[in-house]
Amino acid sequence: MSTHSLSVRGLVAGYADRTILHGLDLEVLPGRITAIVGANACGKSTLLRTMSRLLSPRAGQVLLDGKAIHRMAPRRVAQVMGLLPQSPIAPEGITVADLVSRGRHPHHGILSRWSRQDDEAVAAALEATKTLDLADRAVDELSGGQRQRVWIAMALAQETDLLLLDEPTTFLDISHQVEVLDLLTDLNHRRGTTVVMVLHDLNLAARYADHLVAMAGGTLHAQGAPEDVLTAETVRAVFGLDSRIIPDPTSGRPMMLPIGRHRMAVE
Repeated sequence: MSTHSLSVRGLVAGYADRTILHGLDLEVLPGRITAIVGANACGKSTLLRTMSRLLSPRAGQVLLDGKAIHRMAPRRVAQVMGLLPQSPIAPEGITVADLVSRGRHPHHGILSRWSRQDDEAVAAALEATKTLDLADRAVDELSGGQRQRVWIAMALAQETDLLLLDEPTTFLDISHQVEVLDLLTDLNHRRGTTVVMVLHDLNLAARYADHLVAMAGGTLHAQGAPEDVLTAETVRAVFGLDSRIIPDPTSGRPMMLPIGRHRMAVE
């Protein structure tokens, strides 16, 4: 299980003259899966970007193993934490194998050479994401779903104890969404990797997460076990949507059924 800790203290962050996050406090559970949910523009991606050192806070701090992450060397952070950002861009013409291999860069010093361990990590990542047959193809020739799986493979090849993913199921059909979430769960169970991911699908978040974080207006509205967080009251407060919460017949976790204005009566 991961022994690295990640926490947020009084975090304030934003872009230009806009403040998005307003004094957040969050403790990521080591060795567990955390899913962050919330309406569009509530600050989910901004939180992940600040936690991963891509965005500097205006106030407060992100602590990695008790140290301010924005004062740590980038290579040291990359050895501990992997990140799949939203809508990443690959260099033009790069092949799948070359892109996934870049996940190994944080483990190399100036004089170190590519090793058998690097080969094995890349091959395992390609195999796990079912992209091995795409290894020699150019990334820009792939479909959106294939590209997303390749980016996930690069994050896996990095072999970090902490993995942050911003909407990892974007562009994927439902079967591949479940595949990716199963893969991340396997990684968590097998290696104890701490996973933090932003998800849009509330029911998939509740099914796969140990810890659910619901955001609203740049603050944490609720956090805890899915059973405690995914309630009709939370859905109404966070999404402005009336809903009914029932047990998921497959997992036993809470499942949200939206109640729209046009409801079909049961005959």
